Amino acid sequence: MRKTLYLKLILAYIIFGLFGFVVVATFVSDMTINHLTKEKADSLYREATLIANTYATDLYNSEASLEAVKAQLDALDTYLDATIWIINPSGRMVLDSSVPVDVENEVVIEDFDPTITAGSYYTEGNFFQAFDEDMLSVLAPITSNYKVKGYVVIHASMTDILEDTNQLLNISYIMLVILFLLSLIILIFFTEIVYIPLRKITEATEQYASGNMHYEFTVESEDEMGYLAATLSYMASEIARSEDDQKKFVANVSHDFRSPLTSIKGYLKAMIDGTIPPEQYEKYLTIVLNETERLTKLTNSLLTLNNLNTKGIMLNKTDFDINTIIRSVAASFEGTCRQKMIGIELVLTGDEMYVVADMDKIQQVLYNLLDNAIKFSHHNSVIKLETTEKHNKIFISVKDSGIGIPKDDLKLIWDRFYKSDLSRGKDKKGTGLGLSITKEIIQSHGEHINVISTEGVGTEFIFSLPKSEVEDDD
Repeated sequence: MRKTLYLKLILAYIIFGLFGFVVVATFVSDMTINHLTKEKADSLYREATLIANTYATDLYNSEASLEAVKAQLDALDTYLDATIWIINPSGRMVLDSSVPVDVENEVVIEDFDPTITAGSYYTEGNFFQAFDEDMLSVLAPITSNYKVKGYVVIHASMTDILEDTNQLLNISYIMLVILFLLSLIILIFFTEIVYIPLRKITEATEQYASGNMHYEFTVESEDEMGYLAATLSYMASEIARSEDDQKKFVANVSHDFRSPLTSIKGYLKAMIDGTIPPEQYEKYLTIVLNETERLTKLTNSLLTLNNLNTKGIMLNKTDFDINTIIRSVAASFEGTCRQKMIGIELVLTGDEMYVVADMDKIQQVLYNLLDNAIKFSHHNSVIKLETTEKHNKIFISVKDSGIGIPKDDLKLIWDRFYKSDLSRGKDKKGTGLGLSITKEIIQSHGEHINVISTEGVGTEFIFSLPKSEVEDDD
């Protein structure tokens, strides 16, 4: 059987109760009886000393009669509920408050020794076999002319002290039971606030460990336990989403590789078995070549994206004129733009605008954004490239008036292999990696890229680069 935290807490609670009763029954009991015994002994010793200095001294100095002293001792016996003796150092009884005066029948305490207190002023026991039960006895010397004439001995029953001790212990036991019951509140509080949420979290971790990342649970708490549960749930959802993205990624890669490979295989097989006559070889070989270029482009894009995701990637940052790069990239699309009758408008701030970045990678960003803009622009439309300066940043904008991006797709366009439904008809040769690569490059520079798009109106991509401190040449 697995020892749970809750079982351990219950065991600790029971052990706490048992130890509490053991402590009260032993240590507290001994401390209580010792305290009451000493307190009683102090009170009796004060009375014994008072008697020794007054009545007993008067008796030994013949200033008071035996009957008069006996009367006083009887009164004190009743008041103190104790037996009072006056005895000689030899042990002969002079007066005993518990019996009448009898001078004819002498009573002697055998083996009486005043040092029985062993340096204290009281002793416990039957006092030289004078009693049938344990007594608390105190001794006070009677002195006259610097000599000990006798002793005042007061005896109190230990039974009374034990009864007082038991009454106090009963109160202690009752308080302990009340404390034990009140501590149940802590146990209940722990159960509701800690154990039940912890059990839910443990069950959830077991589900996640078994691979069920879609397991859902809730902990209604705003403390650290609730935060832990929320964090664990969020972690699982992110892992599940990552797994889904990975499956989607593999499926998309397989699909994008399979399509051109199937086409290449089909055409080559048709050439070999004679389905395609020799005079048409050039046509279909051109198609095969285009498909291999598509595979090469897809492979290079994957490698680029993988390198960009590698930690510690080194950027070859230099100071260069972003306006020159924009003009160069725009010029490379001249033929494509002519075919679709698309114009490119350059609105550049100044003749030269220097930035600090990796020139090759920024050129790739501009190429990807302009290539996208041309693909999704209508015939006889214009694409606008603009640079602006603000707060030591250079903002580059690529804006088209094409089909636009649906609102629900705006957050997804940066995902690998993602293509919106509107773009699939116009982007038959695209890999769905261009925008992913673009975002990775911009983020590797510590900058940001944003998109503004309205379906049926057009799309604008804006990214930032740090401005260079190099002075522009006039």
